[in-house]
Amino acid sequence: MKFSPDTTHKIAIFRALQLGDMLCTVPALRALRNSYPDAEIILLGLPWAASFSERFSDYIDRFIHFPGYHGLPEQPFDEAAWDAFRVQIKAERFDLILQMQGNGNIVNEMLENLDAGPVAGFHSAGNHRNEALFLEYPNGISEIEKHLKMLENLGIPSLGTDLQFPISAAERRHLQETVSLPDGRYVCVHPGSRGAWRQWPPAHFASLADHCADQGYHIIITGTKDEAPITAQVIGLMKRPVLDLTGKTGLGEIAALIEGADLLISNCTGVSHIAAATRTRSIVISMDGEPERWGPLNKSLHYTIDWTRDTSFENVRMALDNLLSSITAH
Repeated sequence: MKFSPDTTHKIAIFRALQLGDMLCTVPALRALRNSYPDAEIILLGLPWAASFSERFSDYIDRFIHFPGYHGLPEQPFDEAAWDAFRVQIKAERFDLILQMQGNGNIVNEMLENLDAGPVAGFHSAGNHRNEALFLEYPNGISEIEKHLKMLENLGIPSLGTDLQFPISAAERRHLQETVSLPDGRYVCVHPGSRGAWRQWPPAHFASLADHCADQGYHIIITGTKDEAPITAQVIGLMKRPVLDLTGKTGLGEIAALIEGADLLISNCTGVSHIAAATRTRSIVISMDGEPERWGPLNKSLHYTIDWTRDTSFENVRMALDNLLSSITAH
């Protein structure tokens, strides 16, 4: 089903998730803006995503904080906040609401009950909707491609799968003014991740970092303040010197660091997608068993290791050596 640009002036996107999840939607946001250049596009998301909307202001015009809902685990449910949100959203009167959260369980009915405009997106067994508006939720493909397919179902053509991550001049300047970067080539190691189940052993990170240092690379450890216990473990296990920037950089500064690096080593989808956007080679350790969904699409620049199936550290070391060899060759 197609929504005419002449009559579709206000579009809401519902995706109340974290950084890695949001970065996977950037190609879809680009396609949406291209098809609706004059529409007001509003993101309904988690509180942190206000900064995401600002960073991607070419595609998103406004942000509205989604306060949570029954059965959605990303944040606690606040009934008073939900009631205020429901009143606000109903008053907005959207021409189209895109459900980009997942397979439709819980959220399709939730969005329809807001009575704020027609809803389109994904559906699945148990919550099927009009096929002109909803696409069967696809499994086994990239999260990037998934949302492009959903938009194509609505007559919105893709502009490609390339990721983007705008870095402001102020962020680049702040990095230069606050961090004394080493002269020469460096590798970024980002060992933190949301949730202990996604955490690759710090000893493995330390071993890879030391191996890179043995090849002549400077090592930079990045992470948020909350990830300081993990980064401290990695540094404590390392034998070679390291520049520890844990908690000392914002997201834009971390992106600038990754952009300038020869290689990123991580088990975090957020920074791995930044590396994909900046075309920085990377090794990504997939701890959730869905590498085909979350791994970078460019397989020549990025190695994604599915640790749930292949727990051989030697295979990771071989992938690292292959990437280091490709860097040397260029």
